[in-house]
Amino acid sequence: MAFSMGIVGAGQFAGQFATLFHHHPGVSAVHVTDVLASRADALVGAAGLAGAFRSFDEMLASPTVDAVAIFTQRWTHGPLVVKALRAGKHVYSAVPMAISVDEIAAIIDAVRETGLTYMMGETSYYNPATVFARQKLAEGAFGRLFYGEGDYVHDMDLGFYEAYQYSGGEGWKATASYPPLLYPTHSIGGVLGAWPTYATAVSAIGVTDTRGDGVFDRSVSQFDNDFSNATALFELAAGGSMRVNEFRRVGYPSHLRESRFRWFGTDGSFEQLARTTVWQNREGVEDISHLIDTHASAAADDPALAHVAPALRDAFISGYAAIHESERARIPIELQTLHNGHEGSHHFLVDDFVRAVGDGALPPVNAWQAARFTLPGVIAHDSARRGGERLTIPDLGYPDAG
Repeated sequence: MAFSMGIVGAGQFAGQFATLFHHHPGVSAVHVTDVLASRADALVGAAGLAGAFRSFDEMLASPTVDAVAIFTQRWTHGPLVVKALRAGKHVYSAVPMAISVDEIAAIIDAVRETGLTYMMGETSYYNPATVFARQKLAEGAFGRLFYGEGDYVHDMDLGFYEAYQYSGGEGWKATASYPPLLYPTHSIGGVLGAWPTYATAVSAIGVTDTRGDGVFDRSVSQFDNDFSNATALFELAAGGSMRVNEFRRVGYPSHLRESRFRWFGTDGSFEQLARTTVWQNREGVEDISHLIDTHASAAADDPALAHVAPALRDAFISGYAAIHESERARIPIELQTLHNGHEGSHHFLVDDFVRAVGDGALPPVNAWQAARFTLPGVIAHDSARRGGERLTIPDLGYPDAG
């Protein structure tokens, strides 16, 4: 049976996902709310949605809304998710899950106690590199995995200034200093989306920013943060290690590939650059770029992209990769002709959530998995603030833990 959705936040991400939820046959109606009513009204008109609510509370109080999708600013997700779950709504949340151990634990408690669906929309779970590595691991081609790397290399000059200005208003510099390691899921989620383990300890190093433009300035920052780049080395429960980079000042073509990965095993390895991806073993090197690269599937003037900064649009209009073909068959035909994004992930994420709500099954990036993608970054940021001190990472268990 189809259910109704409420979109919370009508910013740059919301338009694309509102359109996909609107066209999914498992969703009967989509409403939206935003603190700026004009943005909500504009999205209703652009995407042909059912209507707008004047507040989040009004949306939660409505018996006609069964689930909400939260696309508010990244440090606000935790409390909003818990409030929605406690109000009896299923929840799809943009990344990150939350920004503290307590907020993450509160979401898991609410999911367990309500029995409702929670899913974090981590794009890297369907990044073509992660899909390929997941398949190779299932085949046993890696042998024993012992090392993984994930880089989220997204330079501030390639769209983030405009994005923060759009969302933050006159005080945007205070929030543009958001700590890189508190947005870790595009790097960690890609590595662990293929490798079923979790981080147990971390040592991290932050790089103090020197641009001098008031961004990443602790005297201005809402987060008391002056790190623009950070690197973290994690110990993993399965044995071995994972290294992630979260870079916001970097000479790298983020618009070509903003997340990149490496995995090393005893029998095979995978490595990725901006335009080249290879599979390697003792016999040689195989260029698999043709399996990994995505192709544009939407016009730049798509109404769903109206508020997206031009420098970010490539990330939002990418189509499927060849490696997606085996999974693509389950995507409703109504979605397959619509814009996709973040290396072919958006269609899969929307379909995962709709299916999970519909059949009551856990989505792939459920609350417990989301915690394993998010919480290590929270502890890593603390480690960086403490000069690289090695810190233990709490694990919040598995879905079947009581």
